[in-house]
Amino acid sequence: MSSRSALAKPPGARAKLLEAATTIVRQKGYAATSIDDLCRAAGVTKGAFFHHFPSKEALAVAGAQAWTDHAEARIFTDAPWMRFDDPLARLLAHIDFRLAMLDGPVEEFTCFVGTMVQEAFATNDNIRAACDASIAAYAERLAEDVQAAIDRYGIAGNTTALDLAYHIQAVLQGAFILAKAKNDPAIARASVTHLKRYVEMLFGKCSSGEE
Repeated sequence: MSSRSALAKPPGARAKLLEAATTIVRQKGYAATSIDDLCRAAGVTKGAFFHHFPSKEALAVAGAQAWTDHAEARIFTDAPWMRFDDPLARLLAHIDFRLAMLDGPVEEFTCFVGTMVQEAFATNDNIRAACDASIAAYAERLAEDVQAAIDRYGIAGNTTALDLAYHIQAVLQGAFILAKAKNDPAIARASVTHLKRYVEMLFGKCSSGEE
């Protein structure tokens, strides 16, 4: 392999615009983000924008899918805890990772699709559906480990894997909102810490991870 081919290809205009969208929308919201803002942040022209996306809405919909792909790689496929044989250990390590993310400026750890859908659910059904698909993809992927943990350990009550996965997502999204309201990630960390305790109790574990 030549040294040239071994180098990573620099991102193109489309990738730069998608990255700019995830950053700016989490800072300002979807409605307040203009095409000019996106082009400026991405370092591309409006001509380049419209070459790749016919509208800001089209970029938002593509951004939701890109966010899903990013989450799949970062939180599942490439995550070190996915090597754990114990599915409950994987699930709890997943929650620990989400907890560790809750630091620094709020816009750097909040959810792109969660931010958009709060604004657009009643005004733009295409964006709402794209955000729903992204949130559902996360829950369905997480439910695989939840189900494996249920199969190995059992679980309290009539909880299903998908129900618990959606509850985890709901707590995370709510934690993001609290962090925005307080402008402080501490309250979000407290919520996710309670979430971990709840999951441990469902599986008959104490906070030390033992029976």
